[in-house]
Amino acid sequence: MAETKTVHSPLVTYFSMLSLLTLCPPFVILLWYTMVHADGSVCQTWDYLKQHGLQGFINIWPRPTAIAWKIIACYAAFEAALQLLLPGKEVKGPISPEGNRPVYKANGVAAYVVTLVTYLSLWWFGIFNPSIVYDNLGEIFSALIFGSLVFCVFLYIKGHLAPSSTDSGSSGNMIIDFYWGLELYPRIGKNFDIKVFTNCRFGMMSWAVLALTYCIKQYEQNGKVADSMLVNTILMLVYVTKFFWWEAGYWNTMDIAHDRAGFYICWGCLVWVPSVYTSPGMYLVNHPVNLGLQLALYILAAGILSIYVNYDCDRQRQEFRRTNGKCLVWGRAPSKIVASYTTTSGQTKISLLLTSGWWGLSRHFHYVPEILAAFFWTVPALFNHFLPYFYVIFLTILLFDRAKRDDDRCRSKYGKYWKLYCEKVRYRIVPGIY
Repeated sequence: MAETKTVHSPLVTYFSMLSLLTLCPPFVILLWYTMVHADGSVCQTWDYLKQHGLQGFINIWPRPTAIAWKIIACYAAFEAALQLLLPGKEVKGPISPEGNRPVYKANGVAAYVVTLVTYLSLWWFGIFNPSIVYDNLGEIFSALIFGSLVFCVFLYIKGHLAPSSTDSGSSGNMIIDFYWGLELYPRIGKNFDIKVFTNCRFGMMSWAVLALTYCIKQYEQNGKVADSMLVNTILMLVYVTKFFWWEAGYWNTMDIAHDRAGFYICWGCLVWVPSVYTSPGMYLVNHPVNLGLQLALYILAAGILSIYVNYDCDRQRQEFRRTNGKCLVWGRAPSKIVASYTTTSGQTKISLLLTSGWWGLSRHFHYVPEILAAFFWTVPALFNHFLPYFYVIFLTILLFDRAKRDDDRCRSKYGKYWKLYCEKVRYRIVPGIY
């Protein structure tokens, strides 16, 4: 059994864990309330809470309703069925610390297309109006908060009693185990991968579904869609399309290959992604901004370029790994470092570290276009309120922390080779600055 390791100091780990466990759920509700009922104004929400105190906060917290549970259950069951039943190529994940190699079915693009076509068809043929989702958004978020906490408890118990592989284990501390998770690759049966479901098919898919929901709600409300909402929706959909196109590559990233299935990842994908990641669109529903054709096209082009660069960074590294370094990077042979490392079972393995192309600019350059893309799909809201930009700020903090955790993990994994790599690629994220 592998032990759980924490990257930050124990004090920082405890503080961040306890604050996230206690502060994230109420924040999701306050974010929704401010966007939908307080004109997007933090000051208005603050004044309300100052006036009414804790009781006021309890009053604005919606109780989960039967319709909210029904919407979540239908959506979750539909996505789980698509994950299991749609055909897809067999893809192998990276070799785990315990020497296991998970096998996935890559049917993300098919699931994405089927989901969006189904959702739009239900609206188009008058079977289900997506406005119902927006009108019950508070109740849905509330149900997700409680439902996902129960789900995380299930993961904790499963990790102790019936782990799916040897890539699991306890730190000996209940809070750390609940927060970081016990299992790296939890599955139900042989084929249903829980992290693929929570991260990709529930979390990322809900981003696209809600982006469309906000757009349709504005159309139903005003009889038209503002160009700001169109730019926001198109960029979010392009980003999520890119994600599913590259989903098999995502299975090699830190989220899947290194972070275990606990509150941090699973609750984050089930609740935080649908509420916080979609929040710029949630704001725009009641705040249509008329950008004018020229500005709208400029923002759209800048956003699409950012998403393309983000995709190309990932594609470049994936191609480099797939061909074992025998490929062209920006038209020439790649420069690389051949690094050896030892698995926990004592086997010696070889990894190639790419040091040219996008990956020669900085060790995590792909985070730069990702943050820029988030800025470009938020900026149609302009600058009347600060709250729509919360996601961009959150994403920046998240990615800078992830870069640090990834560097620390690679330093302990590769030792002297990582030192050599850092000498060659000096900057962590922003070339020339950081």
